[in-house]
Amino acid sequence: MIANILLLLLGLILLVGGANLLTDGAASVAKRFRLSNLVIGLTVVAFSVSAPELVVSLTASLKESADIAVGNVLGSNIVNILAVVGVAALIAPLSISNNTLRIGIPLVILSSLALFFMANDRLFDHSMENILSRTEGFVLLVFFVLFLFYVFGLSRGDDAPTPIRQFALGLSALMIVGGSIALFFGGQLFVDHAATLAARLGVSESVIALSAMAIGTSLPELITTIVALVRKQSGMAIGNIVGSNILNILLVLGVSASISPMRIQSITLIDYGIFIFAALLLYVFGLFFGDKTIQRFEGGILVTLYVCYISFLLFTA
Repeated sequence: MIANILLLLLGLILLVGGANLLTDGAASVAKRFRLSNLVIGLTVVAFSVSAPELVVSLTASLKESADIAVGNVLGSNIVNILAVVGVAALIAPLSISNNTLRIGIPLVILSSLALFFMANDRLFDHSMENILSRTEGFVLLVFFVLFLFYVFGLSRGDDAPTPIRQFALGLSALMIVGGSIALFFGGQLFVDHAATLAARLGVSESVIALSAMAIGTSLPELITTIVALVRKQSGMAIGNIVGSNILNILLVLGVSASISPMRIQSITLIDYGIFIFAALLLYVFGLFFGDKTIQRFEGGILVTLYVCYISFLLFTA
């Protein structure tokens, strides 16, 4: 079991490190071809924080471990809002921009509801099993493309600087290749040993995915949020979380389901309920309390809810 845990951690290190290498190399190449900071930020940088979830969910889907794929996305989004935003707000109050409050968070809520309805065939259609089909995956991807068009249109003319390091072209290419290889093998290790660990502990794959795996793949969001706080850019911290949650649902599950239909077995209605409730709570806190700011008290509520959810998850496992 210790070997499984160590290999799981090695997979996580490869995922996070590979995502950073790939992002830095790709951003450097994009800058060399004179793409704007805005375009790079909305594509390369945005992809980086969701790359671990994408690789893990895609790998799990191909290995027919749909509970890991979906559980990782649900768990990551729950971690992002309840744990990452909660801890960040305890450190310093987080302001929310008008666009994030009017558009971003409602899109998180709508995409969460869409996934809930798509992934619960037994509840709504009285089917024999819950399947996220290829057609539903394509629908999620269409919504993702529409979201990108909307964001680009909304941000047209915005020249906000994005700090991008440039490297020699050869080094950038090596970083892209090395990052891609690290992501591939990291994803394999992470999924394989998470499934093995779940079997040895006698718990479902969904429990591991919703807890340990979700925390691990949410590390890029946590790091980005902390950096934004240090730079006194709390609005960017919330924007990073909101953007990541939208990408996790529309892009990560969209790609995974489009390639291989996902048969979901042990994700419960409670998991979906916390998933949707977290997004609603973030919206309520931003809209009605603290003048579009997540205060420390609200951050404490978010963290407490996450601790309660994880405790319930592990207790019922």
